[in-house]
Amino acid sequence: MKSAIEQAILDQVNEDDIVAMSRDVINIPSPTGFESGMSGYMRRTFEGMGLAVSWQEVEEGRANVIGRWKGTGGGRSLMFNGHMDTSYSGEEPHLTGRGYKPRAVVEGGIVYGLGIYNMKGALVCYIQAVKALQAAGVRLRGDIILAAVVGEIEKTQWGEEFVGREFRGYGVGSHYLVTHGVVPDMCILGEPTDMQLVLGHYGSLWVRISTHGPFMHTGFSSGRQQENSIRRMHDVVAAVLEWLPGWSERAAYGNKRGIVNLGGIRGGHAWRASRTPERTHLFLDVRVPPTIPMNDARREIDSLVATLRSRFPAYGIESETYVSVPGAEISGSHPMVKAIESNHRRVTGEAVKRDTVLWSSDASVLTRFGIETVNYGPSSGPRDAEGEKVSIGTLVDITRIYALTAAELCEVA
Repeated sequence: MKSAIEQAILDQVNEDDIVAMSRDVINIPSPTGFESGMSGYMRRTFEGMGLAVSWQEVEEGRANVIGRWKGTGGGRSLMFNGHMDTSYSGEEPHLTGRGYKPRAVVEGGIVYGLGIYNMKGALVCYIQAVKALQAAGVRLRGDIILAAVVGEIEKTQWGEEFVGREFRGYGVGSHYLVTHGVVPDMCILGEPTDMQLVLGHYGSLWVRISTHGPFMHTGFSSGRQQENSIRRMHDVVAAVLEWLPGWSERAAYGNKRGIVNLGGIRGGHAWRASRTPERTHLFLDVRVPPTIPMNDARREIDSLVATLRSRFPAYGIESETYVSVPGAEISGSHPMVKAIESNHRRVTGEAVKRDTVLWSSDASVLTRFGIETVNYGPSSGPRDAEGEKVSIGTLVDITRIYALTAAELCEVA
């Protein structure tokens, strides 16, 4: 691009519009499973921009919204993909900060509110970047696709208790997207990376390991307390902790070591503590780097469970894997990565940093369909007691970078 075109694009990025739209999207509650308000807002916005709009009903009350700005032809297509569901509902009693509520607050050059960080802020920046290109009179050869999707947050159904659309996350929207015709050449995910280029991230296996024991009244359990499934689980947890350091070494990737989270434990009957629990469950989140195939990771878990059964033959140990999400990575030499790097420097005056992260994103889905994907998005430091927040300056800068990068990759006609 010539510098005059670049400057024309940059001049059209409007801070007031970015802040106003950030307020709008924060003020629309959209926890996983209840994204319909955001879907309607996205459709009206895309239509107002003159985009070709597709409405993908993933399930009743939940729809992806896709806006396509058609190019003149002959160029590469670029998708900006962002999820509309938020990490929380805003009603959690233990999350009291203003950044954990679906009510926007703008103060001291910072936007606070649920979703601004993960990842409604990125959706705003995508839209404002395309608006800047349009206002600058730019025409591109390739298409720009804006995809607002449902159900990305890391959660899933399990058993008979945790069922329903509020538990259907972990990429359900993007999976529907690509299996129903939206397959661009490349994609930028604006996950909250603090404006760092995340070239690789871990995937995860969620695993249940259970112990069994006799169900009996407390009064008849004398001499048999060691058979209690909770006590048996105590031994199993200790054995899992012995296994963890080896996995941490084998699953090292980039600048990170493998990690396993003891994500939950359930056993017994709170309303009837006079009975010993017949079964106790341990839930593990095993983070898997993209360098380890998921089947290999599953075999590692199978080996661990076999060892537990051999070591504790009377414990009735059972297991299941109920989430399997591969990691994802992209080459540092990819043209999209190079374009972001150069435009980041142009806008901020600094070199962009690269990182590897332990969290997962919809890149896991997209890369499996041949869509090269990079994570690069707006956030301002880690979450704290205040909750989600992003500086206005960051939102403006990354909008400029998205606009310049789209113009470069899709080529000015």
